[in-house]
Amino acid sequence: MEAKQFQFEGRAKKLTYALMGLGVVALVFGFLNDHSHGHQRWWANLLVNGFFYFSIALGALFFYALQYATESGWSAVLKRVFEAIFSYLPVGALVILVVLLGGQFHLHHLYHWMDSTLYYEFLLPDGSMSHEAADGAVANPAFDAIISGKSAYLSPGFFWARTLVYLATYLIFAKMFRKWSLEEDRIGGTKLHYKMYRRGALFLVFFAVFSSMMSWDWLMSIDTHWFSTLFGWYIFSGMWVSMLIFATVTLTWMRARGSFPQLTDSHMHDMGKWVFAISMLWSYLFFSQFMLIWYSNIPEEVTYYIARMFTDYKVMFLGMFFMNFAVPFYVLIARDAKRNIYFMIPVSILIFFGHYLDVYLLVAPGTLHSHAEFGFLEWGSFLGFLGLFIHVVFRALEKVPLIPVNHPFLEESKALNY
Repeated sequence: MEAKQFQFEGRAKKLTYALMGLGVVALVFGFLNDHSHGHQRWWANLLVNGFFYFSIALGALFFYALQYATESGWSAVLKRVFEAIFSYLPVGALVILVVLLGGQFHLHHLYHWMDSTLYYEFLLPDGSMSHEAADGAVANPAFDAIISGKSAYLSPGFFWARTLVYLATYLIFAKMFRKWSLEEDRIGGTKLHYKMYRRGALFLVFFAVFSSMMSWDWLMSIDTHWFSTLFGWYIFSGMWVSMLIFATVTLTWMRARGSFPQLTDSHMHDMGKWVFAISMLWSYLFFSQFMLIWYSNIPEEVTYYIARMFTDYKVMFLGMFFMNFAVPFYVLIARDAKRNIYFMIPVSILIFFGHYLDVYLLVAPGTLHSHAEFGFLEWGSFLGFLGLFIHVVFRALEKVPLIPVNHPFLEESKALNY
């Protein structure tokens, strides 16, 4: 039995419009009622949502390339779902660019290091700044020796060159994979498959470097005095599991409405295993980063966790870890739980929100400090971007056949059963 052409209509489409409308209202209302300097809370929420949903799309691109580079057969019938998820990349990239440009033009102060006065030790009589003392020079009260020491890496030219290279690489590979996938439907054979196999392996090389550097530039640099050598891996595991959760819930919903008859319990079991496995990877990296920093008790490092564990963020921080580790560990460790939607879906939704809180806690303590709130702006923008994300993904799904008819491993994937 062949899959029907996916149709994005009815209540699902109306729901995405309603969520997007709620998001617009929340952003407008939040901006007008954010009286912090530079609308810091509003911009922080834009960064949280922009990065969270962009990272899900990027996680799909990574997983897609991984399936080709490892020549995995089980996922062949699912590839159009991953293509649809990474179709959000241009939208997510635009949101990220808006936030970064806002910081560069001093519309907000999420990135403290973007203030040029921090890099010069002396103020000269003519109002200029210098690294060296001169006649009449006085000490610059804004000078930050640690940030100044990172000036080569954080220089605007180098920062923007890196950012544009990251985004261009992601978008080029996403467009290339989608184009070849549709061509394969038309012409068949194995030439395009092996091309995607080679390009998939190449993308993983770029991704290994760029995903870490991207996390340093866009998130870790918020707490400019702090760094962690595990941070890139930690962000990577979060984006990977968030994508798997979204894909699992989407596939379950499509299967329930009869849009995906090729999808078997074994496919859903494999997705459940991936969710469980990467949740444990995230937990391992979270604890490894925390334990090493906390045990060493170096003031410059441990302050990052003090700001999250001994302030108003304490309950959210501990709750986030409980949702992202304890719940999937105790619920999804059993085989039957991964095949039972009454276990899988509630747990997936809870973990999804838990990883949103994870991104929120990466941004808010370093930008809002003790002035953070979690109210209508936060809930509304989260749901609004969720509506936008679903709308973009489902629009991409309905534009092409759901099953890649000439994939070399298609029959193997359809026959998956254990």
